[in-house]
Amino acid sequence: MRLAETLGRNIAGGSIVLFSGEMGAGKTAFVRGALKAYGNTAFVSSPTFALVNDYGGEPHIYHFDMYRVATEEDLYSTGFFDYISDESVLFIEWSENIRDFIENDYSSRIIDVSIDKTQNENERVITVKGGCF
Repeated sequence: MRLAETLGRNIAGGSIVLFSGEMGAGKTAFVRGALKAYGNTAFVSSPTFALVNDYGGEPHIYHFDMYRVATEEDLYSTGFFDYISDESVLFIEWSENIRDFIENDYSSRIIDVSIDKTQNENERVITVKGGCF
């Protein structure tokens, strides 16, 4: 949670945070910690069925779950590209499903957060790369 808050305090508007990690690794918990840094106390849940949760704020926070997105057409049909702006931050779970469709056009905005479980259920290995801080 401390790492998520630190990232949240230092992330710039326009950033696209791509999460990777197996189910239950802590992707949604990481978003919760990042929102805390913004002073945002919204209830954070995975947007699995809604596809996107809008948490508002400054910068404007959107939280996506791309688990069910399999093709570029699927991504376009979600309206995803309408959410990208210099005033918003996008947190995206299951980003591996869309990476190929956004990486070339938005590489300077991307922050990769990889969360890996360890043998200890209460520990994670978290790697953060890239970004437009």
